[in-house]
Amino acid sequence: MSRWEPGGEERLRAAAIELFLEFGYENVTVAQIADRAGLTRRTFSRYFADKRDVLFAGSDRLPQALAEALRAVAPGVAPFPAMLQALVDVGGRLGERVAEHAAQRREIIAGSPELQERGQAKFAAAASALAIALRERGAEPPTAQLFADVGIAIFRRGFEQWTEDGQETDLASCIRDAAGRLAEAAAAVP
Repeated sequence: MSRWEPGGEERLRAAAIELFLEFGYENVTVAQIADRAGLTRRTFSRYFADKRDVLFAGSDRLPQALAEALRAVAPGVAPFPAMLQALVDVGGRLGERVAEHAAQRREIIAGSPELQERGQAKFAAAASALAIALRERGAEPPTAQLFADVGIAIFRRGFEQWTEDGQETDLASCIRDAAGRLAEAAAAVP
């Protein structure tokens, strides 16, 4: 096993996803992932904190990315449309980075309560960051939190649609579509 073989991170990620799909997340060890990738456990630790991190690596940057994208929207744009623009902007960049394993990752997370809990925590942090940025744009705190929660629901639904459709369209379009469906449904409410 080579210690410094190129492509180690992606090989480990691919091996982990294969094993998680084959045996279930809970039944796979870090040693098995490293072995399947032809690398050492120590190499695994250079790239990932634990086996969950294979699926969530980089997700800690989502809250900041959403907040920064929202802050970058022109000041005259109202809070909710500004948030939608930020979701679409981040979705466009994110889709390009996570496309390769997105559907498999979603399937693995859906099958594990532990991973679902981690996903919920990730999205709660993203909603909190959005709420802060919305308050900076002038939204009252309860409204900012409501918008942020709805925004994360739109983002998640767009992501789900994107993976369900086999990534036929881009993630940003799926987020726009989810927002449009919500607007249509809300307009029908008396």
